[in-house]
Amino acid sequence: MIIVTGANGQLGRAVVERLLARVPAERIGVSVREPARAKDLAERGVRVRQADFTDAASLAHAFDGAAKVLVVSTDAAGEACVAQHRTAVEAAAKAGADRIYYTSHLGVSPSSLFLPMRDHAATEVALRDSGVPFTSLRNGFYAATVPMLLGQALHTGELAAPADGPVSWTTHADLAAATALALTEDGFDGPTPPLTGPEAVDLAGVADIVTRLTGREIRRVVVADADYRAGLLANGLPEWRADLLLGMFAASRRGEFATVDPALATLLGRPAAGLASFLKAVL
Repeated sequence: MIIVTGANGQLGRAVVERLLARVPAERIGVSVREPARAKDLAERGVRVRQADFTDAASLAHAFDGAAKVLVVSTDAAGEACVAQHRTAVEAAAKAGADRIYYTSHLGVSPSSLFLPMRDHAATEVALRDSGVPFTSLRNGFYAATVPMLLGQALHTGELAAPADGPVSWTTHADLAAATALALTEDGFDGPTPPLTGPEAVDLAGVADIVTRLTGREIRRVVVADADYRAGLLANGLPEWRADLLLGMFAASRRGEFATVDPALATLLGRPAAGLASFLKAVL
């Protein structure tokens, strides 16, 4: 059985949908915190079990009978995040999984300026220490982040944010399709090549794309880190989240997310979606 965690989330649910097109529903199980939200999957024959990364016993139940487990990274950060991932990896190993899959990131590094990349690095250590064969899917940066970064740009005409660098934005849809392929076909062992979109685009490039798509001029405005942080705090964002976001800009400035690789397109057997096509669909 293939077990997918976080199946109520954007990536996890998309992976399950892709799996349902490839294997019988009875070969798929999902681990979710709220089973009621996965009722539709249960009605289609998917095994739905409640579990939480903070509860090893619940994971043991959810992973029972697993041949493969996909651990979808959580939205926590720091030690809490790593502890949750480690619990999930250990539970998959104890359940007898033949292989553990993990949604990592192309920028994974213990010295990254962006905290989640350090969390991914620590999780990959846990995977190696588990003694179970693993595949770490080094996904590109989610293109779904871009609308958030745009903020009020469509109303103000200004994309105001700290200095940044190029990012190889990648769609959830493409990554879900690639993940389903990896789960059903023998291929990658250990870390994958970067699974990225076809180009790396900085926020100036984002502003140009949005200008072309909407017909309204969007001007890129660079804001000092301290001023941007102050604005986030003034709007009620907790300090730790403000600092996390600033780390993303700092890491992009250092080129941590600029890698572009053909591996995703090769795996999909078609070109990966570019940022412009993604934004055209959501703006």
